[in-house]
Amino acid sequence: MSHREFKDRLYPQFARVAQALANDKRLEIVDLLAQAPRNVDALAAETGQSVANISQHLQTLRAARLVEAERRGTKVFYRLASPAVARLWLTLRSVGEERLPEIDALVREYIPRRAGHRTVTRGEAASLLAGDGVVLLDVRPGIEFESGHIPGAVNIPLDELAERLGELPRDRLIVTYCRGEYCQFADDAVALLDERGFQVARLDGGWPEWREEGREVSLAGGKA
Repeated sequence: MSHREFKDRLYPQFARVAQALANDKRLEIVDLLAQAPRNVDALAAETGQSVANISQHLQTLRAARLVEAERRGTKVFYRLASPAVARLWLTLRSVGEERLPEIDALVREYIPRRAGHRTVTRGEAASLLAGDGVVLLDVRPGIEFESGHIPGAVNIPLDELAERLGELPRDRLIVTYCRGEYCQFADDAVALLDERGFQVARLDGGWPEWREEGREVSLAGGKA
């Protein structure tokens, strides 16, 4: 096989991955599956798409070996095929953040309150967690927390937070986190807690960024 023939056959294989990700809804599906496995109905509800559309997107992702399926009872659940898929998504996102000023403009337009609240870096959070002066609050849905979370975190899903404020201390800093940099659950939690007089900050990034940095995590089945 000549060098040219080899490359002509090699690069189309890489293009399969790029083509599978070259769709905004498929990227959103990857982002959701980075939190926890889901079935088609759950993905459709989360993304505002029809079950038929989600099924087609999943077929494309499976064809590129980015997603795998597992039957649980009567339902089929989908998960990312490898941690490398989550890393690929975060790398793609990072390049977009660096090269496209439109992304920063969108954040400032749609999440303006973030600039007015304290942010705790992941490094700072790791140091704070070593003591007892902070409560790390995971406001993602319970299914995502159970799939994996930052060790020591307390889970109160955002839609339950207003009714469960009594479970949180007022004499310690509460650091909220959720699905990642562009998830607004943690921002909504900060706004609510700040309004109710709590000491509160938002974690920079969220669960996928923490895990990608190789920090200690609690996963279904044990720590990693």
